[in-house]
Amino acid sequence: MSWISITFLWYLMLFSLGMIFIPLTKKIFGRVFVDIGYPFAKIIAIILLSYTVFLLGSIKLLAFTQLNVIMVVIGFFAVNYLVLVKSKKTVVSNRGLLKLIIFQEILFLLALFFWVYVRGQEPSIRGLEKFMDFGFINAALKSRFFPPLDMWLSGDIVQPNGYPINYYYFGHLTGAVLIKMLGVNPAVGYNLILATIFALAVTEVFSLSINLIHLFLPKKTRSVGKLIFFGLISSFIVNLGGNLHTIYLFTKGYPNEQPIPFWQILSYYNPTKYWYPNATRFIPFTIHEFPIYSYVVADLHGHVFDIPFVVFTLTLLLLLFVKAKKIKTKSFLTFDFVFKMVVSLGFLMAVHYMTNAFDGPIYILLTIFIFFLVFRLSLDFIYYSLLLTLSFLIFSLPFSSSFTPFASGIGLNCSPDFLTKIGKLGPFLFEKGNCQPTPFWMMFVLWGFFWISAVLFVYVIKSGKTIKAVDRFVFLLFLFGTFLVIIPEFFYIKDIYPNHFRANTMFKLGYQAFMMMGVASGFVFFRLKQTVNIKSFLANLLFLFFFFFVVIYPIFAIPSYYGALKKIPLLDGAAWLENYYPEDKEIIDYLNKAGFGDKNPPVILEAQGDSYTDYERISAYTGLPTVAGWWVHEWLWRGSPEIVGKRIPDINALYESDNLEETKKIIKKYRIKYVVISKMEKQKYQKLNEDKFGQIGKKIFQSSNGFGALYQVE
Repeated sequence: MSWISITFLWYLMLFSLGMIFIPLTKKIFGRVFVDIGYPFAKIIAIILLSYTVFLLGSIKLLAFTQLNVIMVVIGFFAVNYLVLVKSKKTVVSNRGLLKLIIFQEILFLLALFFWVYVRGQEPSIRGLEKFMDFGFINAALKSRFFPPLDMWLSGDIVQPNGYPINYYYFGHLTGAVLIKMLGVNPAVGYNLILATIFALAVTEVFSLSINLIHLFLPKKTRSVGKLIFFGLISSFIVNLGGNLHTIYLFTKGYPNEQPIPFWQILSYYNPTKYWYPNATRFIPFTIHEFPIYSYVVADLHGHVFDIPFVVFTLTLLLLLFVKAKKIKTKSFLTFDFVFKMVVSLGFLMAVHYMTNAFDGPIYILLTIFIFFLVFRLSLDFIYYSLLLTLSFLIFSLPFSSSFTPFASGIGLNCSPDFLTKIGKLGPFLFEKGNCQPTPFWMMFVLWGFFWISAVLFVYVIKSGKTIKAVDRFVFLLFLFGTFLVIIPEFFYIKDIYPNHFRANTMFKLGYQAFMMMGVASGFVFFRLKQTVNIKSFLANLLFLFFFFFVVIYPIFAIPSYYGALKKIPLLDGAAWLENYYPEDKEIIDYLNKAGFGDKNPPVILEAQGDSYTDYERISAYTGLPTVAGWWVHEWLWRGSPEIVGKRIPDINALYESDNLEETKKIIKKYRIKYVVISKMEKQKYQKLNEDKFGQIGKKIFQSSNGFGALYQVE
């Protein structure tokens, strides 16, 4: 199929899911939101469908097949039909609402096709950590039940049936569910998923933003044109905006990872010296990414999958914030609006945790903070906080029962000497030498636009007559976002990286801060336009000055990665293999077409190599477990370098040893069924003995160029 036809089929699937879930979406948002929360119907569908498949698969009640996924969809269709019948109301009640819904659907379609077109310029699932993400999706697709098996750590004597993925993979599972439902090639589906996340986030932020404005404006002053304009501005900031690092476009530039204060090297407009990833690696030894960078580099990590889930949570929190105070809570055992909202939020906290572990605690904390603002220090506050936590624990149990967190403690940045002598106190670590304070000017380059927006927001609030609930909510987003940014200056979650000890902490917290304060900044722009005087004029100019640097980031980031955007898009992420490793492409296709019935996925043997390389390409592209994969990644997931380190000598012996008995013994140890002999194996193992695999097994596949072969040894 052409890229247009396959994208349109994918869109029809998403559109159908959204249509099915409109009754439930309207029940949640219809009485408060001007657009009945229409864009959230798709994400509600994806979350509930995927979680149901995940839950039933985890308890071995329903196998992960295309037919079963479709049956679950039919079940949810029945549920939504009952909701619609019970409400006795039409979904679309007026022409204004219909126009807004049509606009949002067109916006989704355009955003989807736009990013498919961009990604189609260079669709390769290669580089950075794409092998890992694609491997997780393929491992899920190969699984009949959950959790999926780790494609980079086969079973052994200790655990013969394999090791489950020890990573937050729920987002990858949602992608696998969509791929399974449509039956699309996973290498194409990978790129369609990325475009879907982008389109979902664009429309969700748009909806959240227009409803902030809707809830602020008096009824007589609302206009669809005003809502659309400011909704698009907010959506652009969150999904396409950068930070103030683009000021370096007007400097002489600096060596990568050695930033120089911009005022020391100011010059004329100098784009040839600008490198867009530096905006995400500006503070030495840290990471501070944001959505557009993620969309560009196209790694389908948990924090990317979680973007639309996060916007949904923020929107539910807005609904709770503006509505809970108006409702007099009843008995604790009454299933009223607040009770249902809190349980729903507990469910979403579990989804965040399973998708991107840091996000679970982040949004639990934000939700509890909102509880405090709504209920103050009362029995209601305690009750709902406990209910939220209990709901989170229950809904995340199918995942957490097989997941071991990576964190080994909470470190204190720049611990004083008297604490480093103690070393550890409970979960807190005081490590000598771990001191990386951030100069304020660097933080301002990254977060200055949002902080300027917050200052302007305070000015706007003070200039007004009253402070509305949405104003308080927006101010809370600025406050909590800044809190997240400050945390890594004092604390970090301990992992395996010595020099980059606070990189992941800053990365995960800063990513959420960017989205929260991005939504808030879009609302500030709207508020600045509500008054016309000399002070507000100057405030607008100040906002627009800093906004300029945020807006121009994608102009440089997208072409830097994808070129001039003039090619006919190609969506097959595996096409690059035909140019670099054609024999591997044939082996991968053979394994993917083989089918393995109801049995556990067979173990394959391939060359083992370092993280971020082309090694483990067969396991990544098939989802079949190999003996040992990327070393550093398994070290992080399993907590020890020995997990892979102990297996490397066995892999070396399998490929190079002339001892048939030793080879058979190791094959039995890891229950290996297929052995890959291809270009990378021949390059890495100089003493490779291919003949022995013909003696202990049989060659079942030979590539057309003769460089690749597959042996069955079990």
